[in-house]
Amino acid sequence: QVQLVESGGGLVQAGGSLRLSCAASGRIRAATMGWFRQAPGKEREFVAAMSSGGSRQYYADSVECRFTISRDNAKSTLYLQMNDLQREDTAVYYCAARYGSAPLDSRSPYDYWGQGTQVTVSS
Repeated sequence: QVQLVESGGGLVQAGGSLRLSCAASGRIRAATMGWFRQAPGKEREFVAAMSSGGSRQYYADSVECRFTISRDNAKSTLYLQMNDLQREDTAVYYCAARYGSAPLDSRSPYDYWGQGTQVTVSS
């Protein structure tokens, strides 16, 4: 079992930055890790994913060049650096872990999810 706990969300003005963290209770060294978000009234959407070793990343078009996913396997922690935040980035952000060999851009379901952290961007 893996438990994931997100932190780092909050209220920020448009153009600002936030860094989200996701602390895992179990081993995530072998897992593909991802960030997702869900805005009010919308479906949950993919944001970014990183391979188990950290050598490959994959981003949604809407966040590429603004967001950076990273991980520290020694600390069992995943990060999401978010720069130039816009109002449309307002959402609850979730981290997730997936085991197996599916490609980063695969729609295969993730195995474990955190409870989420709220990010609100004001104009």
